[in-house]
Amino acid sequence: MNTITLIITTLFSGLIAGLFYAWSISVTPGIGRINDESYLRAFQSMNRAIINPVFLIVFMGLVVLLIYLSYSFYATPQTTRFWFILSAALLYIGGVMLLTIAGNIPLNNSLEALKIDTMSADQMAAFRTGFESKWNTLNTIRTVCSSASFLLLILACLQNNN
Repeated sequence: MNTITLIITTLFSGLIAGLFYAWSISVTPGIGRINDESYLRAFQSMNRAIINPVFLIVFMGLVVLLIYLSYSFYATPQTTRFWFILSAALLYIGGVMLLTIAGNIPLNNSLEALKIDTMSADQMAAFRTGFESKWNTLNTIRTVCSSASFLLLILACLQNNN
């Protein structure tokens, strides 16, 4: 059962790392090339679209799975597999989940509250200036942490219980 759970967790981790990677190398550079109003509208639309059951099951479920696996593989003495899993859990929970809660979600909420139809071009430009680089920096950190977590889980899968 733990092997199957480890494989599912590794798959979920890869999906999330791939999502953040795709945003970093294609979505944000792509929308970064459009005008302020289009950028704000597109980002609002994408933020609304990503909050869906499929995303939430994988994104939030990964926390539960990582905690479960860390507990399940805990033994005395600790194995290399345990340390890979625990490290992956700490990276994901701290560098992805907590960063998202403390950083990206507040930025997304401030974007969602915008009434773009009533904003001047200068207001849109000012908001975008304060939003875009912060959001992209946080997403880069999430990309690195989720990718490292994924790599650690791959290494855990390759261990022979030692």
